[in-house]
Amino acid sequence: MQCIVNRRAQFSASHRYWFPELSEAENLEKFGACSRFPGHGHNYVLFISLAGELDEYGMVLNLSDVKHVIKREVTSQLDFSYLNDVWAEFQQTLPTTENIARVIWQKLAPHLPLVRVQLFEHPELWADYTGNGMEAYLTISTHFSAAHRLAHPRLSNEENFEIYGKCARPHGHGHNYHLEVTVKGKIDDRTGMLVDLGALNQIITDYVVEPFDHTFLNKDIAFFGENVPTAENIALYISNLLRSPIQNIGASLHKIKLIESPNNSCEIFCSDVDAPSIPSGVSQPVLAQV
Repeated sequence: MQCIVNRRAQFSASHRYWFPELSEAENLEKFGACSRFPGHGHNYVLFISLAGELDEYGMVLNLSDVKHVIKREVTSQLDFSYLNDVWAEFQQTLPTTENIARVIWQKLAPHLPLVRVQLFEHPELWADYTGNGMEAYLTISTHFSAAHRLAHPRLSNEENFEIYGKCARPHGHGHNYHLEVTVKGKIDDRTGMLVDLGALNQIITDYVVEPFDHTFLNKDIAFFGENVPTAENIALYISNLLRSPIQNIGASLHKIKLIESPNNSCEIFCSDVDAPSIPSGVSQPVLAQV
């Protein structure tokens, strides 16, 4: 029986985004504050996913052995280090979150049956790498607060209460929505980036956070005048808003996860979604220059 097990580890390290062939001004323009000397640091959290058959002892692998491999090959070398100098792989390709995850895979693959390396730079930014060349996934998490009412516009109040219960009450209710946007792309062999993080953040802000935050979705977002703003429909609509602008900066939208409350969330995998269909007359925000 195949099973996937996960092992958590962590390390603290600093890094700097800096090209020696560029001037200080050019590096600042390209990488912003991340180019500042002598660098900046993070408390990285690492999850290693391993696959295999259950043995007679009920284990895929002895996790104590796994812990020692991760420490020997990765965390003992990276903890309290300056990443740009610690591994030769970071001399040519900068130690971005996605590239660190890729190189960690390379270090561990000869020793462990890997299926995924997931690396959190902080709770709102993380990368996933699954061993596919230079391809990786990068996730940004953010949030917005909004109210909604679950009621189909062509049904009576009684019919809506039968379907949606208390969520159909006429004055609506609110949530602090937590949004995760995952993009897929190729890691650049020089910058270490699969996408310009500043541009991606700006797209999410311009297309979702600013238009959605502190709104009554049914009234303030035209799409939800005709479509019930369930978490599923909100996630689908967000995926349709973001797909094209993310393509324009060189990545592809992979997944939208919307957490409505600690009890309710949904995920939209964008490869499973038809091409965007935004109703005529619904304006889309103009992307700010970054």
